Amino acid sequence: MRRLGIGLAWALAGYVAGALAGYALVAALSPNVHDRDVEAAMTAVFVAGPLAALAAFVAGFVRAARAPAVGGASTPPG
Repeated sequence: MRRLGIGLAWALAGYVAGALAGYALVAALSPNVHDRDVEAAMTAVFVAGPLAALAAFVAGFVRAARAPAVGGASTPPG
């Protein structure tokens, strides 16, 4: 359950970062002149954000599996 929570926290941060990066990239690189802001917003919310969230979730989930146990003990006593 701890791994899932860490993965979801990473996914939320990844979504925000991906959406901001996607918006900036589309706004800067799109040749569309009529509705560039709408195109950038839709791409950020529905494409770049979810893709970044998925990648961040996987990274957080895997990274949480490698983290040491809480309490400092890495092996059981005995």
